Amino acid sequence: MNNVERHQLILKQVQANGHVSVLDLCEKLKVSSVTIRKDLQFLEDAGMLFRTHGGATGSNPYQKDRTINEKSQINADVKKRIGEYAAKLIEPNDSIIIASGTTMQYFAQQIVPQQGLTVITSAINVTMELIKHESIDIIQLGGPVRKSSSSIMGRYAEDLLGDFFCSKLFIGVDGIDAGFGITTTNAQEALLNRKMMESAHKTIVLADSSKFDRRSLGKIAELSKVDMIISDNIPPKYQQLCDNLGIEYKIC
Repeated sequence: MNNVERHQLILKQVQANGHVSVLDLCEKLKVSSVTIRKDLQFLEDAGMLFRTHGGATGSNPYQKDRTINEKSQINADVKKRIGEYAAKLIEPNDSIIIASGTTMQYFAQQIVPQQGLTVITSAINVTMELIKHESIDIIQLGGPVRKSSSSIMGRYAEDLLGDFFCSKLFIGVDGIDAGFGITTTNAQEALLNRKMMESAHKTIVLADSSKFDRRSLGKIAELSKVDMIISDNIPPKYQQLCDNLGIEYKIC
């Protein structure tokens, strides 16, 4: 099989499945991984696909920043289901951290007040959802406002987190990549998210299935630092990766 025939077959596989792996292509085409990687690089340079960790995809894996109003309309039903499940993990007398994002807002809407619940959050929209409940103690982090996510970020918020340690962090992400880890579109917010992870015993990622095999500008942490993932669908390779890393996951 010559170069053109290989390229055509690779593109057909991407169109049919949405994603291809280097290992599968090596077996199917009977060539080395070096050859396949060169083929994928050529096709990416031609604008025909996007390379990912261990393979390639037909959709752009690099997430760009969008307004909170735009993001709130995407996969709304899925985010609500994810939020409903996550809310069941809250226990009486719990102290939790809730990060920013539209999935976190849907999560906040599903929280049933528990005895002695304390919530620390950087998200203004989360605070506005929880302030309706008199029994929930809310600590709003302070600092500059990132308008696109309706959230606080920066050094003031990071320093304040150093005074707390909570049982759980619930965090939304813009990308989950097997090799690069969990990411968000803003570097400063990534730093704050990292500080949140240091201030929590358990990190729980709430992410719809569109976030897998994607990466954004700001790296939050390696995937191995995550304790649990809640999603509507988790690709098999990520289920296997979670099993290998000891990460709990729930598909809802």
